[in-house]
Amino acid sequence: MHGRTLDVRGLVLSLVLLVALSRLVEPPLLWGIAGLLLVASAVATLQVLAGAHPSAGSIGVPVEFLLVPSVAAVASLGVMQLVPLGIWLVPALAGAGLLIGRTLRTEAAVLAGTLPAGPESRQAVMGGILLVAFVAFVGAAASVPGGLPDVPGGLLPSEGIRLRNLVILVGSDGLVAGLLAYRAAAIRGNVLRAVFWSAVSCAAAVAIAALGLRAMAIPRLLGPALLVIVFYLWDSIHGAVRADERDARRIWEGLLLAVAAVVVITWSQNAAG
Repeated sequence: MHGRTLDVRGLVLSLVLLVALSRLVEPPLLWGIAGLLLVASAVATLQVLAGAHPSAGSIGVPVEFLLVPSVAAVASLGVMQLVPLGIWLVPALAGAGLLIGRTLRTEAAVLAGTLPAGPESRQAVMGGILLVAFVAFVGAAASVPGGLPDVPGGLLPSEGIRLRNLVILVGSDGLVAGLLAYRAAAIRGNVLRAVFWSAVSCAAAVAIAALGLRAMAIPRLLGPALLVIVFYLWDSIHGAVRADERDARRIWEGLLLAVAAVVVITWSQNAAG
């Protein structure tokens, strides 16, 4: 156990150091570094969590256990763009370390079985997912020029953000939602098709919501907070559906998302015009 603790601390320190160095980089190079950090943190998390499972060498670590810590690392990178260079970086990086460390230890405890299976482990994982989701949505907006509008909220045209940046913002929010929704769905069951559909549909719902909220110029942190609510509600709806109803629900959900996407895109273009 002492060795595992050292492994977690070493990984957290390494990721925090990378996050600190990324503060010196500006977009679009920052976006490439974020992608590399996501992959690197997933690989490193795999190595750390493998030591938390007594038979990891034979059965491997399920991919869902890697997602929350990896997204937490990238989320920390994005949020650092809101922190000015100087002494305030120290508490911000400490907070990033606490966030990454908490998600790592939670996943290690679930994998090793030290957290009892059932509501307690689901609650612990979901708590981390929602916290990481908020930080990640804030970080995505902070990493994109014009991603956090300062204008008052309301049905206003989307100002101060280019189309390329808007696409990156919406895509980043959708990717974050999809990865975290995959982990949330995997807690409820191991049917790959159901878990995959839950992740894809949640990613689409959050991406559509992100586009609509940015078009309304929702100010500052209110937009990311509303995205967390959309994420939570969509995941809760999926969790409440019985297994024998899911196939029929997928058709209606797909149609609903397609219609919502057309409506939001059309409205956003008219508002911008």
